[in-house]
Amino acid sequence: MKRVMSFASAAALLVASAAYSQQPPAGGQKIGLATSLQRGYAGIKANFTAAAEKMSDADYSFKVGSMPEARTYGQLIAHIAQSQFGQCAALTGVPNPMAGKNLEQDLKTKAELTKALADSFALCDKAFADTTDANVTEMIKAGPNEQTRAASLYGVIVHGNEIAGTAYAYLRTKGIVPPSTERAMAGRGRGL
Repeated sequence: MKRVMSFASAAALLVASAAYSQQPPAGGQKIGLATSLQRGYAGIKANFTAAAEKMSDADYSFKVGSMPEARTYGQLIAHIAQSQFGQCAALTGVPNPMAGKNLEQDLKTKAELTKALADSFALCDKAFADTTDANVTEMIKAGPNEQTRAASLYGVIVHGNEIAGTAYAYLRTKGIVPPSTERAMAGRGRGL
């Protein structure tokens, strides 16, 4: 139970820091749903890309704890890439380039994993860039169901934040400051 509460607290802090770092500039700007989604995505893309770069190649095989079902750091990166390929391929109406593959098992090196992550973000870039306030509430296919484009896009952001929170625990265990914390502290003019 303690572990669940710790994770929940860390996840809440991650979401709050992402929201804080994405605040619009002063001036009374109106922020629509599409812009809100795009800003949330930009935050998770920046944070997760930086988190992937911060861990050394040797530590991509590191995992917190000794449970066999726990993922290595590299598997966390592969997991988010695999998920984004599937979600964003569906959103953009293109075939999933990683369909039938298991990136968590297939990719081993930091170079392979960060490339897959970058490629998955490139696919998602299009899904988010093509979103407007006019089409954000359109129904789209999501497996056997239909849901709004916004729901699918929020799914990408929420899942990305969830896995980033887990990755941050791995970084902290190795004494590495997570990228969102680093930017927030630098923005406030304070040391880490």
